[in-house]
Amino acid sequence: MTETALFELKANLKDLKLSAMARELDTSLRQARDAGMGYEELFIDLTRLEIASRAANRLKRRTREARFPLLKPLDSFDLSAVPELDIRLFRELVTCEYIREHRNVIFLGKSGTGKTHMATALGLEACKNNYRTRFVTCYGLVNELIEAREERDLQRMLKRYSRYDLLILDELGYIPFSREGAELLFQVLAERYEKGAVMITSNLGFADWTQVFGDQAMTAALLDRLTHKARIINCNWQSYRLKQSIDESRLIKKESDGDTNTP
Repeated sequence: MTETALFELKANLKDLKLSAMARELDTSLRQARDAGMGYEELFIDLTRLEIASRAANRLKRRTREARFPLLKPLDSFDLSAVPELDIRLFRELVTCEYIREHRNVIFLGKSGTGKTHMATALGLEACKNNYRTRFVTCYGLVNELIEAREERDLQRMLKRYSRYDLLILDELGYIPFSREGAELLFQVLAERYEKGAVMITSNLGFADWTQVFGDQAMTAALLDRLTHKARIINCNWQSYRLKQSIDESRLIKKESDGDTNTP
């Protein structure tokens, strides 16, 4: 290929927004010549590079938009540490079918059982599948909504939260809401009913949610919507974080004992 033809091909690829193909063209052409590769194979390799690059960029964009406080992928959660977990159900959630079906997922259990870890891992899986995802604490969302109302920007905020394919609300129950905050959160969740998936982590059983929302009738109406066709996971096992700490301490002690016994 002449220098003029190579220059034009790169320009065309950039105009077509095939930036990865343009970037890797020189290297791919050199490797193709060295390996005696035909044009068909070369073109397939270049398109694979472009697809992989776009997938990686898309994942970065979705992950950044989600605003996870910490990135905790699926392989960082030790499923063997929670044998009581319904593995079949959890693996079903990994497929993101619940998002396509606009179903909710609710993790209930005391602090330290891995609820947020599992929600984050499933949120990252949603990002990998190109679903618009947003992670926010319940208290953080309520504060956003109150500020938006004060600045006469509430409708725009409500529309933004309605567009996410998956909304993850963490730590419901740790801090009770004001009447205004409870009503605004109810508005967000009611708007998403059967239109978008919601994932919630809570340290309270459903019977105690009135403590958070204050109003019994509103709580009942909210639970009716949230639990309809929802996947509910009761995290009744011992603290996941505590077990991790104990296992790490045992490992450190074992390594220390081994060093001590080394001649």
